[in-house]
Amino acid sequence: MLYFAYGSNLNHFQMKRRCKDSIFIKKINLKHFRLTFRSKYRAADIEFKKNSIVPGGLFEISKSDEKKLDVYEDFPILYKKFYFNYYGKKIMTYTMVDKSPFRYPTERYLNIVKRGYKDCKLDNSALTKALKT
Repeated sequence: MLYFAYGSNLNHFQMKRRCKDSIFIKKINLKHFRLTFRSKYRAADIEFKKNSIVPGGLFEISKSDEKKLDVYEDFPILYKKFYFNYYGKKIMTYTMVDKSPFRYPTERYLNIVKRGYKDCKLDNSALTKALKT
């Protein structure tokens, strides 16, 4: 299964620890969405926004990896699954169920995300913009 990471799961060390079978394929952009942070956890989320993009990492994950991610993402309470097509391939990601207001992430969480941006060689302008919301 193909999985799109856009928050702390971009961090290769964390992703490998969480999902032992995961393989980073490449960086991709999710069009017409923007990155934000919300909830009491101050975690990353995506929301629809025309003419905006969310850079992320495309990973191949196993069924057991997906089950582990479901637990980590508190599916279906905190996050729900969202599917989109990318060049004819079905990709799964998570998006928050409750679209609460912006909450600035903790320094620890933000550092994990920033490391993930480096790991995936992503342009961090979307991250910078999301933090100024």
